[in-house]
Amino acid sequence: MKAIQFCFFLYFLIFSSSNWAQSTFQFNIYHDSDYSNHFASANAIKMGFLSALESEKKRLENFQFNFLEMDHRGNSNRSLLHMKKFLKDPNALFILGGLHSPPYIKNRTFINKEQILLLVPWAAGGPITRYEHGTNWVFRLSVDDTKAGYRIIQFAKESRSCEQPHLLLEKTPWGKSNERTMQDALGKNKAEITWFNWNTRLKKSKLILRGIINSGADCIVFVGNAIEGKYFVQAMAEIDKSLQKPIISHWGITGGNFFNNTKEYLSEGIDLNFIQSCFSFDDLPHSETVKKAIKSAKALFKEEFDIESLQAPAGFVHGYDLGLLFVQALSQIKPNKSAIKTRENLRRAFENLSLPVEGLVKVYTRPFSAEGADGHEALGLEDLCMAEYKANGSISIIKNKG
Repeated sequence: MKAIQFCFFLYFLIFSSSNWAQSTFQFNIYHDSDYSNHFASANAIKMGFLSALESEKKRLENFQFNFLEMDHRGNSNRSLLHMKKFLKDPNALFILGGLHSPPYIKNRTFINKEQILLLVPWAAGGPITRYEHGTNWVFRLSVDDTKAGYRIIQFAKESRSCEQPHLLLEKTPWGKSNERTMQDALGKNKAEITWFNWNTRLKKSKLILRGIINSGADCIVFVGNAIEGKYFVQAMAEIDKSLQKPIISHWGITGGNFFNNTKEYLSEGIDLNFIQSCFSFDDLPHSETVKKAIKSAKALFKEEFDIESLQAPAGFVHGYDLGLLFVQALSQIKPNKSAIKTRENLRRAFENLSLPVEGLVKVYTRPFSAEGADGHEALGLEDLCMAEYKANGSISIIKNKG
């Protein structure tokens, strides 16, 4: 566990308020993420969220936060241990989630029964925010797999003329939630499915791809993360060009060092697209909101933040927008020294945000509510686009959404 005290935060507090010490409310933010195997996504989320706090620092003059990096390494049991640690911490305010869906699907009942406020800027598994047995404590600003499969299949059929897609899916609850949505999107013409496990390497990837190509598939719809994704791309690149098929992917591949590991294969013509939310720093000219986000990020992360080479940019974008919504929710409640009471008030405030919040992806007007299956989803199908890598590794959004 790595704890980051907001030294920058304390700096501007000291110079902006003469009586801050007498009125400061101190809380801990737990970042439950994979800092080992998918560092790029974890780090991008962290930078985005903290940059949002920096950009709104005038509204946070009475608060001091400690940001705790909790590395679950993609393991649901380690994530559960972090949640139990959170519950024992009298200053714990909320958990900021990470890339992986299984920890939050598997532990969903525990999260809600124990009243753990969980903010999700990446994990896309459909069940995460859909708790039907009581009060829902999970809020997501990210791709939602109950919607993502429709956009991915739409793109495969309309933009890649793929009449016989083959689903290549990670054998986890995340993969299974995508299988249901994608098959539904395909209608009567269901796709064949191949399941793969974590740590599938090059040799196995080649065998899997040969089987898929021999089945007559004309494109591959991939749901997996950066580690396995790089081997499937390499395996595709080593197949005869006449047999290569387009890969239409979920965004899990963008959460690690995927581009640097595959850029030589992509430059050789591997056809790869993936889903993202509809925002890119490549979109010019930058709005004042975008300029503010960049300025805040550069102030905090001088060496790390570079929009030209930002790894896992969706993590930054969603972390930033979720941070803005958090600040708005916090501004609507009466400060309380008790983290438990503040947590409960925050949950209600998220469901009743009173003012529009202009973020990077869009302007959020009452993004959350207590009603409906999508009540705790800040983004909808209209906010999901397909994308591709540019030669320098930046991500270019395809604006027609399929």
